[in-house]
Amino acid sequence: MKYTNLPGTDIQVSKLSLGTMTWGIQNTEAEAHEQMDYAVSKGINFFDTAELYPVPFEIEKHGDTEKIIGTWLKKNSNRDKIIVASKIVGPRDFVSGVRDKVDFSKKALSDAIHKSLNRLQTDYIDLYQLHWPERNTNFFGLLGYTHDSEEAWQDNFKEVLNALEGFVKEGKIRQIGVSNETPYGVMRFAEEARKGSLKISTVQNPYSLLNRKDEIGLSEVLLREDIGYLAYSPLGFGQLTGKYLEETPANGRVTMFPQFSRYHNEKSFEATRAYNEVAKKHNISLTHLALAFINQQDFMTSNIIGATSLEQLKENIESIDFTLSDEVIKDINAVQKAIPNPAP
Repeated sequence: MKYTNLPGTDIQVSKLSLGTMTWGIQNTEAEAHEQMDYAVSKGINFFDTAELYPVPFEIEKHGDTEKIIGTWLKKNSNRDKIIVASKIVGPRDFVSGVRDKVDFSKKALSDAIHKSLNRLQTDYIDLYQLHWPERNTNFFGLLGYTHDSEEAWQDNFKEVLNALEGFVKEGKIRQIGVSNETPYGVMRFAEEARKGSLKISTVQNPYSLLNRKDEIGLSEVLLREDIGYLAYSPLGFGQLTGKYLEETPANGRVTMFPQFSRYHNEKSFEATRAYNEVAKKHNISLTHLALAFINQQDFMTSNIIGATSLEQLKENIESIDFTLSDEVIKDINAVQKAIPNPAP
């Protein structure tokens, strides 16, 4: 395994982190514990979860993934060796039942943090993230931004950071991050940090061969502001394993949950076929090609891999041993140029 630090901290994290959103629906507690055991045996020390999980979201099940991680931490008595990241949900209609008012107010943050701590059976969360912005902006499959001149949101970056800083001082959380965030949002957080507010450590966004839009504007912000990047959906819900190219696997995520078709449009299939040819040309699996590309980006802190079986997890972890040559990167970039960002 390879390691790096969360920017601006002495918190060392593995370059591959374990995503957990299937635990509680697609995976049982026993299967999840088996995944964590295997991941740790291969050097992974970084787990990413959220109060929202498991996904697809069900109000009765929300928080179950954190509970599963909590029972594993208690069973193994290894909390000091594991870096745990979690998230608070932002306002959106489908999560309205999580609490009386879903926002990033101090009251909501306190409610979310203390419930997560209880479910995780821990005294602190290493990295606490805002799952998506409160404001209207382009995330979850939106490439362009459409302005809403009548939106109710008002700039509250400083207030949110001040509230989070209070929980850092209390020892409830160690570092903070954002998710599904844009260059504008990241720079506003950086601006407030310059004025003395708490600095964000990371941004967790979707990034894959099918979605490289963060290279356009956000990557410069990350490198110049010393902010880490955590890539989620690096295989596009399984699309970039190639398993959907010839058939529709019965237990595939998109087969079971058709609403998650973000990476399954016509252009995404066209691009995936092209990337598969690149992989064949260079005698590497499509999975390893897709993950290795992400692993070696200069703005990358950790690549969040997820799996529903140990076989999948094993192949995903093996990607850390691959370094793509300039020739492979050239071929990858040729596909991106021809079919840019088919699944933002």
